[in-house]
Amino acid sequence: MSSQPIPKVSIFKFLAHARHILKNPLPFHHRNFLEKGDTFSLQIGVRSSVIFSRDAGFLQYVLQKNQRNYTKSKIQTVDLAKYVGRGLLTSEGEHWQKQRKMIQPAFHKKQLANLLSAMQGAIEVELSKIDADKPIDIFPVFNDLAFQTVAKALFSGGVTDKETERLQYITETAQKMLVKELRQPFKVWWFKVSGKIQEHIDLVDEARAILKQLVVRRRESGTREDDLLDMLLDARYEDGTTMSEKQLLDEILILFTAGHETTSNALTFAVELLSRNQEIQDKVAKEVANAATEKDDLLAFLKQCTYTKQVIEETMRLYPPAYFIDRVNYKPDAYHGMTIKKQSTLLFSLHEIHRDSRFWEAPDTFMPERFDAGNALKYSAYYYPFGAGPRMCIGNNFAMYEMILAIAELVAKFKIEEKTTPIKITPLITLKPNSAILKFQKRN
Repeated sequence: MSSQPIPKVSIFKFLAHARHILKNPLPFHHRNFLEKGDTFSLQIGVRSSVIFSRDAGFLQYVLQKNQRNYTKSKIQTVDLAKYVGRGLLTSEGEHWQKQRKMIQPAFHKKQLANLLSAMQGAIEVELSKIDADKPIDIFPVFNDLAFQTVAKALFSGGVTDKETERLQYITETAQKMLVKELRQPFKVWWFKVSGKIQEHIDLVDEARAILKQLVVRRRESGTREDDLLDMLLDARYEDGTTMSEKQLLDEILILFTAGHETTSNALTFAVELLSRNQEIQDKVAKEVANAATEKDDLLAFLKQCTYTKQVIEETMRLYPPAYFIDRVNYKPDAYHGMTIKKQSTLLFSLHEIHRDSRFWEAPDTFMPERFDAGNALKYSAYYYPFGAGPRMCIGNNFAMYEMILAIAELVAKFKIEEKTTPIKITPLITLKPNSAILKFQKRN
């Protein structure tokens, strides 16, 4: 096949739209896709450029068919790593393989079943804070819920509210700083010399000190909680050794960072969609009421909530929390006539792929039924809410269990009042909701 050049978007166009890109880059990228096609190159510096793509086949090729030639980009392995360390999310190569093999058993469905009661307890506490018949921004509720759920799954009752609040503040503040670095690369020099980056690294060091104390308290207590911390402390490499303290803290910090952000986003978008689709909300409420007989066995309850699961899957299609997937190729490569030079940075837009009319009927319509059991394989080539291939998110089952329990608990307690205005978004590192103001009525 003859080589074809990748269409280019100039640095002048990038700089001309910099202010809008900082606020929301999706419209800028969408216009470029319409003008240039499914793949284009955006020049972001004198010598640097990024390849953007919404080609689902290209993404599958990179994540699965030729995944050995691709690594995560500097965004995660360097930029994010300076705030969260070298754990599963930010590491590559042999180090990643060792960590993945070691930690994987802790996230097996059988192990996660032991954490369901802790999840449910955290969910019930946070949802009890919703005031009925008053408009509220539901995102902070779900943000606290997701963070508390991770905290309880990791540390059971061994973490105080003050410690949790501080950890939450630090992880969210560091993320906001990283967004500024990525959206305004021409200002990175200023962030460095002004001390802004170091200020946030110092904050993360404070978080590490808190986590270290939690680990010390657990070890000194001599008790077992059978939570994620115990599983991480029990984990062994092939030679029988355990993780170093630094590595353990890196993995815990990443679990906090990745484990609450995406979940709180997805839950917020789910209830936003349910408020605008009352028939679907009623169907979820009916399913949850029928499944309530299994509430003493939470795993059995989850298996009964099949439609609720489809609601969450469809939510993540329309609003994928991780809305871009990044990769860099080790060696030169080619795909369908396009030449990919060595060390090219690729960003795949899940927001575009998940709404592509070539793959999805009525792509902008909320249709949970499209994810019934018979369609699982039908959409696998262009549905990537947790990634794919060897680097697929290790916490996908944890997240799904948590989100099903949270939506089930919410609709059992409340009816979400109808809302018709468009859903607002704020794309940061993850795709976040904006002004998710809703009103809830207590169910009889």
